[in-house]
Amino acid sequence: MQPDHLSSLAFADLPLHPRLQSGLQKLGFSHCTPIQAQALPRALAGEDLAGQAQTGTGKSAAFLLATMQRLLTVPRAEQDEPGQPRAIILAPTRELAVQIYNDAVGLGVDSGLRLTVCYGGAGYELQRQNIEAGVDILIGTPGRLIDYFKQGTYHLKQIEVLVLDEADRMFDLGFIADIRYLIRKMPPPAQRKNYLFSATLSQRVLELAYEHMNSPQKIEIAPDQVTAERVRQQLVHVANDEKLPFLVGLLRKLNAFRSLVFINTKRGAEDLERGLRANGFEARVLSGDVSQGTRLRLLEDFKEGKLPVLVATDVAARGLHIPGVDLVVNYDLPQDPEDYVHRIGRTARAGASGDAISLCCETWVYSLPEIEKYIGNRIPLMADAHALIPEDVVRVAREGRSRPRNGGGGGGGGHGRRSSRRRR
Repeated sequence: MQPDHLSSLAFADLPLHPRLQSGLQKLGFSHCTPIQAQALPRALAGEDLAGQAQTGTGKSAAFLLATMQRLLTVPRAEQDEPGQPRAIILAPTRELAVQIYNDAVGLGVDSGLRLTVCYGGAGYELQRQNIEAGVDILIGTPGRLIDYFKQGTYHLKQIEVLVLDEADRMFDLGFIADIRYLIRKMPPPAQRKNYLFSATLSQRVLELAYEHMNSPQKIEIAPDQVTAERVRQQLVHVANDEKLPFLVGLLRKLNAFRSLVFINTKRGAEDLERGLRANGFEARVLSGDVSQGTRLRLLEDFKEGKLPVLVATDVAARGLHIPGVDLVVNYDLPQDPEDYVHRIGRTARAGASGDAISLCCETWVYSLPEIEKYIGNRIPLMADAHALIPEDVVRVAREGRSRPRNGGGGGGGGHGRRSSRRRR
């Protein structure tokens, strides 16, 4: 019997190229996820797609298989310039671009297709050289892609497939003008295949789809289910100076293999890292100021289990697929309700289950009503949560201070917002 997170549609039953079937077999993938089951038959039939599905549901494999199928079954035109990209995949963040590239390498291991990824912050000359060496599928972030394009490193006249991933995030990060610039340099929509995927198919995303795609088929997977059902959500009301002690007790009790702790500020993340290290936990910070090389090493160490606790600002909340995250902790409640969904979506991915525990403190309590309204229910309170707070917590003063503030809890004091009230 198939796991309930997979569909009954087997990859072997799809008219995929034998080289792609070989890649799927090597990865151990036998059956489609729901988004793949809906998207792939339509894409293989030649339709454009505008797809909505939660993160971790297999969207990347859906558009990668469709893209590779096109390139393997339709040869380059004789008049085309060799080495120029035939497909381009645009991602809003460098982490997501790298993840898509890694997925493509696995799926296309036997395809013979040449893949290149480019993004800002690292490897400028090497990335340019990789493109110049010849590429079939070009993956990257808009800024770096435009940079190389304007230099004449590559052109877009031979693009047969366009993929926009996390389109809603493209709007959030202000990339839409860049995307339209690149699209205008490509053949018209009717002369290429177009796949757009997004966590939400808002009106602005759909307008982008209908403007630059060829009558796309709209696909929605569980659009009314805001949070993944396999995430066990719990809420704990804590004072600011209880936050670090509670987290220490929680990590000791659960002994999770991979714990992802979200916090709202870079300064708070650095303080928390020091506090966790002082209490015997190997922890590192992932924030916007971390260099690209360090960021990729941290993510790789976290994926491999070498780094058990990753403290992150919302730079890591979207678009990252990290298999096997056991525990997500909202050390600070996010200010944007959508960020809550994206944060807890880092666990319970691809049919697995996981825990998401949110600390509701004096500073960030005002975010709770909006979060619960957005997800459509109240987050269950954790029973006997305060019994987890240990007596032997090592408290570390913030840098530049001679003694801990608020008992060294790491949450920071209030900033004019109303104070926390525990629900009965």
